[in-house]
Amino acid sequence: MGETKLFFGPNHPGMHGNFSVHMYVEGDIVKKARPVPGFLHRGFEKLMERRYWYSNISLIPRICVPEPDINEICYAMAVEKIAKIEVPERAQWIRMIVLELARIANHIWTVGGIGGPLGLYTASYWGVADRDRILDIFEALTGARIYHMYIIIGGVRKNMTPKVEDMIWKTLDYIESRLPDYENLIFKNRIVHSRLRGRLILTREQAMEMGVTGVGLRATGVEYDIRKVDPYLFYDRVEFEVPTATEGDAFSRVYLKFKEIPQSIKIIRQALEKMPQSDRVNVPAGKGSGLRRVIPKGMAYAHVESTRGEYGFFVVSDGKNKPYRVAVRGASYPQGLYGIEKYLPGTRIEDVPIWLATMDVCAPEIDR
Repeated sequence: MGETKLFFGPNHPGMHGNFSVHMYVEGDIVKKARPVPGFLHRGFEKLMERRYWYSNISLIPRICVPEPDINEICYAMAVEKIAKIEVPERAQWIRMIVLELARIANHIWTVGGIGGPLGLYTASYWGVADRDRILDIFEALTGARIYHMYIIIGGVRKNMTPKVEDMIWKTLDYIESRLPDYENLIFKNRIVHSRLRGRLILTREQAMEMGVTGVGLRATGVEYDIRKVDPYLFYDRVEFEVPTATEGDAFSRVYLKFKEIPQSIKIIRQALEKMPQSDRVNVPAGKGSGLRRVIPKGMAYAHVESTRGEYGFFVVSDGKNKPYRVAVRGASYPQGLYGIEKYLPGTRIEDVPIWLATMDVCAPEIDR
């Protein structure tokens, strides 16, 4: 029997942006897989080099739709290193809160979303509905639900009000109360175990060879989290754990995301208690006024722990009012390109969407 070519995608609802996998199958076994990005044609890095330093704040969140704030913080931290800008303490705590809220929102969406390829649609509905509560917080804080443009060079755009703080406390309590329901529906479900346990295994050696970070690496027993190994903001001032597993399979990757949610809740509660009360949440950056401010010559790399792993920005300034060079280290780039070609052959057709979901392939990161 010869090979048959099948197309998985391009489909926006199935992923965080248009992306396609061309599969060559015999029966239901994948013999060859080829990722086909390029449907977005965004070219973020070159676009950033043609815009003013502050104008990029409205562009970069789109590099990763489900977790846009990591682009804002990486860009801001890199520019702040070059310009030697001291960010106000309250702004640093607020940044942490925003990042951890984004982490919870994305994890809930991913954990619930695994129900899609498994036919467990109740989980998907729960994930979307509960994530929406966090989007309500973002809307109250920033005026936007998805692309916030809130973390800026020198701090955050505006202060966090007592009303927003109260929303956060109540939402954290609600999310925490829902976790046992997710545990029972998803992780004690026979269908989930039969479809995910022992499937799409990635060993420690394979993950490290490919450059996979985040839960893809931690599922192999490696406790690597940028918030711990190279703390930024005030992550060294809060207590939290980094869940790990040893199986390296699809189940472990999803379950680790679920186990990270209470850790993020713990971080946010500590941040709310520790951050000082102040009206100062940003400082002027660069020389000049308005969008035409210039940043001194220099270069810097800033990285953070996204929900998909290490995410970074390398920024070069030639002393003018626009970046000279920007390069983005997309966390899902290795598993979204090399991983698909090397590790999907030999799997079954129904495993393809599970790889994309549990390995967090984010299309805009690849089409950057």
